[in-house]
Amino acid sequence: MRLIALSAAVCAAFLAATGVGNAASDPAAPPKAKAAAPAAGKQAIIVVPPDYHAKTQPQIYIGAKFLTTVQGSNYSEKYKKIYGLLARDKHLMANIKKAAAHFGIDPIHIIGAIVGEHTYNINTYDTLQTYYVKALQYADDQSLVFAYKGETAAKFFTRPQFAKCETIDALYAKWDCRQTVWNTKFYGKLVDGRLYPRDRLHRVFFQPMFSGQTFGIGQISPVAALMVTDQVHAKAGLPLLTIDKASQVYQQIMNPDTSVEYVAANIRASIDAYKRIAGFDISQNAGITATLYNLGDAVTRASQLRAVNLARAQKGQPPQYPEENFYGWFINEHVADLRKLL
Repeated sequence: MRLIALSAAVCAAFLAATGVGNAASDPAAPPKAKAAAPAAGKQAIIVVPPDYHAKTQPQIYIGAKFLTTVQGSNYSEKYKKIYGLLARDKHLMANIKKAAAHFGIDPIHIIGAIVGEHTYNINTYDTLQTYYVKALQYADDQSLVFAYKGETAAKFFTRPQFAKCETIDALYAKWDCRQTVWNTKFYGKLVDGRLYPRDRLHRVFFQPMFSGQTFGIGQISPVAALMVTDQVHAKAGLPLLTIDKASQVYQQIMNPDTSVEYVAANIRASIDAYKRIAGFDISQNAGITATLYNLGDAVTRASQLRAVNLARAQKGQPPQYPEENFYGWFINEHVADLRKLL
């Protein structure tokens, strides 16, 4: 795991300037719009059907290729390994179904996220016991702090650039605002005499001891967990997480029993954002939700899609649908096989 984490850090530093570049290059032909009946004065919601799927896989992110090469493996082997773990571990599958019920989503979305992460990003441990051991190690390490070059994340967010974000009550929106401010005001810029890296917020302030960026069976980043901790607390009864208690954050996202709740909450948030902002119901398409799980920034992406479609509508053009990236395409390609796990 240490080798993988360090390799990921090297890869992230090398690729930071290139961006993600994971949008689907061969999107499926948009299906006939299946719109839910709109309320008076409201825009109709377009349902993205389960079979909305590109014919060929979009280009695989170079970082995924790098990690798989370093691991001496291939995508087929990694897929078989995580599939086998899910098929064997009835306790994990029961927790996946329970988390899905908590957040009102089809459990195939959680399975898709887990399978995608372990097929393209990390190798799967042979048993869940290793994840439990790791969770205990993080829980016992009280020295963990979310910081960058001596400045804690908590202090960083008190800077005036984040003033608007701190007035937002909803945690998901607050963190989305923080990430947007980071991307526009700090990413690769010289601010107050300090040059900040050209890298994502969670890779700069939320990887103590260079231990990696995402963790556990669901490969959750600390930021992704903090964004939905209020929802997980309300619906699953787990403790409220804060940036002042890094070890507790890691313990929650490393423990397979609790990690799946944060996976489910993030997927629910993406589904809600696309319905509320972009006017698309993506709850039936596991490849689209997997794509957003992989890329993150669902609110920003939904807003961008809305802007695109407003412009298209003014030109009399049909709406552009959400698209799979390589990761989401893979899940849609194997969705029938993955449903056998349920």
